[in-house]
Formats: sequence, C-alpha cells, structure tokens
Amino acid sequence: MTKEGVIAALEQVTDPEIPVLSIGDLGIIRDVELWLEDGKDCINVIITPTYSGCPAMNVIATGIRMVLAGMNFKRVDITERLDPPWTTDLMTESGKEKLKAYGIAPPIRKSKVGLGLFEEDAVDCPRCGSQDTELVSGFGPTSCKSLYKCRSCKEPFEHFKCH
Repeated sequence: MTKEGVIAALEQVTDPEIPVLSIGDLGIIRDVELWLEDGKDCINVIITPTYSGCPAMNVIATGIRMVLAGMNFKRVDITERLDPPWTTDLMTESGKEKLKAYGIAPPIRKSKVGLGLFEEDAVDCPRCGSQDTELVSGFGPTSCKSLYKCRSCKEPFEHFKCH
C-alpha cells in the first residue's frame, strides 16, 4: 500500500453538504501516514475541517473509514488538525469548476488575512456568467457559503466564501 494509492482511493469520499466535491477537491487531506504493526499495515489520515466545528467532518471521517475498511488495514486512525487552518487556496481548480457546474459560485481569489465578511470581489453568476450580481446575505445554508442574486437572469445562487 502506498500513500498515493490511499489518497487516490479517498477520492471516493465526498463532502456530504456538496456531494460533487471529493475531499481531495476540497484539499482537506493534509497527510497520510503508513506504518507496520505486527507485520500488518496501519494508517493515520490527517484531515483539516473547512471550518472549526464543521458538522460534516464526522460524516467525512465515516466515509474515510468505509473506504479504508476494504483495504485490510489492521488499524485506522483519523486525526483532525486545525493548524495550519484550511483555506480555499487548498481547493483544486477542478473542484472549483465542479462547484460552478453544480450551481455554486466558487471562491474567486486567494485568501488574505484581515478581510471583512462582506469585502468580496465581483462574483460571477454560475448559471449565466454575469457579473451583475448582488450579495443578499453573508450567511447561507452552511457556514462556508453566502447568498447572492443575479440581476441578469434573476436567479439566486450560493457562493462558496473565500477564506
């Protein structure tokens, strides 16, 4: 078993709140540690939540355990690491494209310390591509998203916040 093989297998695990994104797309897998114990493979998967206290992490950890259960590990550990914190910079470009295709505007810039909640660049509508959009609420159905409305196509949409 290789680290790369495990990471590839974990691509099956999706975010329960945004099922088009794998945990690889999100960039929450920080490391995979492999070792032998009594001649058997053991593993520790180190993950970082997108938000401290994110309720999806328990479901994600269960998904990781389910994938690894079929790989004959003697021991499976999952460690949550908060430092360094997760940022949207860790998301893959493929993941951002998947978000857009799913109807959620992806984060559009690199994170910067000290930016206010409502200090956003123009957010393109994921449906029609217009930049004529307006922030409706800084708080969406989950902590990682805000709500916008497109003035061109009149559709509401979510935006995955940059942080």
